[in-house]
Amino acid sequence: MGGSKTNSPQFFSSSILNLLRPKLNWYYLPLTFFLLIALVACGGKSPTASQPNAADSSGQDLDSNLTFFGVAFEQFDEVGRPIWKVNAKEAKYTKEKQIGQAESPSGELYQDGKVVYQITADKADVEQDGKRLFLKGKILATDPKNGIVLRGNELEWRPKEDLLIVRNQLQGTHKQVQAVAQEARVKTREQRMEFSGGVVANSADPQVQIRTEHLLWQIKEEKLIGDRPVQIDHYKNNKISDRGRGNAAEVDLKTKIATIKQNAQLEILDPPMQIASNSMTWNMNTENVSTNSPVRVLHKTENVTVTANQGEMKIPQKTVYLKGNVNAIGQRRQSLKSQILTWFLNKKLVEAQGNVIYKQADPPLTFTGDTAVGNLQTENIVVKGGSSGNRVVTEIIPQEKN
Repeated sequence: MGGSKTNSPQFFSSSILNLLRPKLNWYYLPLTFFLLIALVACGGKSPTASQPNAADSSGQDLDSNLTFFGVAFEQFDEVGRPIWKVNAKEAKYTKEKQIGQAESPSGELYQDGKVVYQITADKADVEQDGKRLFLKGKILATDPKNGIVLRGNELEWRPKEDLLIVRNQLQGTHKQVQAVAQEARVKTREQRMEFSGGVVANSADPQVQIRTEHLLWQIKEEKLIGDRPVQIDHYKNNKISDRGRGNAAEVDLKTKIATIKQNAQLEILDPPMQIASNSMTWNMNTENVSTNSPVRVLHKTENVTVTANQGEMKIPQKTVYLKGNVNAIGQRRQSLKSQILTWFLNKKLVEAQGNVIYKQADPPLTFTGDTAVGNLQTENIVVKGGSSGNRVVTEIIPQEKN
């Protein structure tokens, strides 16, 4: 209990093997090795060709470098529950480093007595104190519960920290998420995974690609959370349709809603629009974008910019709704201010309500009223006084003569 076990090597005849079945602790391997040699000598049998090389040209002492075949590494917690079990075809024990090096290992990692990952590798280094298991070389780790597969060149298991680390050209695959990064840190109890270093994560539904330096995957909640500058590409028919950016973001894979925060921007290809705000909600299912923070909407083709206290855009309907201190500015410095503005992008039409003020520079004039309808780009605007009987006020600014 609370220790490690290693099965004895299997390079003696069957009669001798029956005497050598008890498992060995790495601390006692040198002494055990010489006891095995003595047993073989007494039995009148010599080791097969699979025995350790006793005539190494390097002159290494057998006590410091031993080779065994058919080895099982086992480690248990304080109450006797397994925390890892790894079988290996061949293992080398180095006394000075207190490390057992296993060839082609495969086995299981345990947490609270249950298998959390199944592992295979080219090589495995086992630290003698039993605090961690370290594997290197074409690692394959599979989560049997969630169906997650991690590939990399190094794996480290720290059972007391409930921490699995896979690093060095990491590739993770799952039915929801596929990711590449430099490293992944898995908390098995919390059901979460942290990717770091050149992270590129792809989701099939919604079809998005996320690029960042640090990404948290809450597996049970089905959420991807980025706390660094992040880019989110949304695809339709395998082509990018929208692109979001921000200093932080959260993507809910269940609801297909992304929340972008801190310098949030959304680029829309059709029509060519840019929406900027401190925070926005992006529903990829309905293709609606909304924000309750000050927002700026730019139509790149028409060169029209609209700012407001809050807004919403329905991308399929190509309609923008803006509210609170709305200010629309065209490419010739014409402007339309109101409290509410509906912008029909296909019709190139705006409808404004509440304290409407329309200004244009050439010729210089101003209209004020309750409502306005028209094309801001062509400066064809109709201002009305509304049902209250208020009249439209027109102000004409005469040009100075040279």
